Amino acid sequence: MGILNRSTLYCKKSLPLIRCLFGAIPFLFLSCGTHYHPDKRIFHYNESSGLATLDPAFAKNKQVMWAAHQLYNTLVEIDGNMQIAPSLAKRWEISADNLTFTFTLREDVFFCDDACFPGGKGRRLRAKDVEYSFSRILDKQTASPGAWIFNNRVDSLHPFTALNDSVFQLKLARPFQSILGILSMQYCSVIPEEAVRKYGIEFRRHPVGTGPFSLVAWEEGQALVMKKNERYFEQDSSGKGLPYLDGIKVSFYDSKATEFLEFQQKRLDFIDDIDPSFKDEVLTKAGELKSDWVGKISLQKHPYLNIEYLGILVDETNPLVQHSPLRLQKIRQAINYGFDRRKMMLHLRNSIGFAAESGFIPCGLPSFDSVAVKGYHFDPERSRQLLAEAGFPGGMGLPAIKLLTIPIYGDLGTYIANELRQVGIPIEVEVIQKSLLMEQTAKSQAPFFRGSWIADYPDAENYLSVFYGKNPAPPNYTRYKNPEYDALYEKALSEKNDSLRYALYRDMDRIIIRDAPVVPLWYDMAIHLVHLNISGFVPNSLNLLELRRTKKD
Repeated sequence: MGILNRSTLYCKKSLPLIRCLFGAIPFLFLSCGTHYHPDKRIFHYNESSGLATLDPAFAKNKQVMWAAHQLYNTLVEIDGNMQIAPSLAKRWEISADNLTFTFTLREDVFFCDDACFPGGKGRRLRAKDVEYSFSRILDKQTASPGAWIFNNRVDSLHPFTALNDSVFQLKLARPFQSILGILSMQYCSVIPEEAVRKYGIEFRRHPVGTGPFSLVAWEEGQALVMKKNERYFEQDSSGKGLPYLDGIKVSFYDSKATEFLEFQQKRLDFIDDIDPSFKDEVLTKAGELKSDWVGKISLQKHPYLNIEYLGILVDETNPLVQHSPLRLQKIRQAINYGFDRRKMMLHLRNSIGFAAESGFIPCGLPSFDSVAVKGYHFDPERSRQLLAEAGFPGGMGLPAIKLLTIPIYGDLGTYIANELRQVGIPIEVEVIQKSLLMEQTAKSQAPFFRGSWIADYPDAENYLSVFYGKNPAPPNYTRYKNPEYDALYEKALSEKNDSLRYALYRDMDRIIIRDAPVVPLWYDMAIHLVHLNISGFVPNSLNLLELRRTKKD
């Protein structure tokens, strides 16, 4: 079926339903011919992976997180400098023992109008709503994939308490300084109990929040439409209410080629990331717009809290490790020195991202310091020297090492294998499906594997937990265990002073570089293509879709 036919089919099938659901909101009707209404400011984007739910308790992937961020608020949020900032809570206090966090809520926040409330009128937010929302995440009947954020971290008897309508208290089982970052996650969005009681499992389709937008209609697989929340509490510096946009429309084209065509025809206002199939059409090897695109669209690049790496199983009690040359620290170090990350970024990534020549903590975090933490750079002579010291001069006698990766990174594996072969390290690349790789890494059945780690919250602890010896897989897929490292990690958890905590983080990062249970590849970059009539659309290191201050001309 051609693209034009598909577009026509979409309009015929979904427009009657959407017209019925929109009722008295005619401005959100989108014409089949243009997908654009000139009188209103509707922001259009596409979710090629679809959308499973609008329930924030299930915000485990980017698609749900992006939608939830428009519909709900959290107690605190992350500002443009990756610092904790007020949101529903206007201030908070931390007890001297670092165990009790007391939040004072804003008093001008209201849930959007919905049939779950008496008379359909949204009521004011109360501390009981926060208590309910957090308790629901831990409730086994909810079966939230986000339960891990509180498990073994909050007090087992009274973790969440509404002291009165405006004051909420959270108690920890033990000090955990990163809890504020946890509370900024979309899992911790605040919802009213009335909505869950009324809609039950269908709450996934009937979101009721305090966010800058509220739901108008969602026809799964076709379109999702949200409208401006006229009672939203935030204002800009001049006192004008946010958001500036009148609405948001999300399409669900599963083809990246179709998505790109829709963007070219200005039916989408931006696209997130650039598919490998057409990145060379848009970007130079240096990662800039090609001349044909300059002046037509804008390119946004921003550090993204994700590290791509190769993981190495280092648990010497595992028979797979006992018979692998990767059990030797010098072999792991030789691999790290044996390929050119900068050339890899230029030729395979069009310079999207930064060669990981520091530690495991990516750039974009306040604790990142490339001077204090020196990682690996391309040094083939050093690689050969380490091979010889490990007992394999020139690679003689070194058995082939299998690298497991997934289809979209097959070319990456081939590049690294070819580079390492030049220094005497034989690598065999095996491409398997993502689900199988995840299963094997979780079961410690993959001695050498491609992996990535995206921040759940903007604190380096999130990355360093990957190597904490008491953690299972996930997150400790390498099964790394080092008492020195664990002691530093535990000390950092209760350190209030940021500068001292960051110093501990760097100490841990240096240990990881030395022991080399991973091969850092690159620190990622969020990349957006945006039309020139869009302003105030600011990228962030969490790659969270931020539309409160976005304008459309």
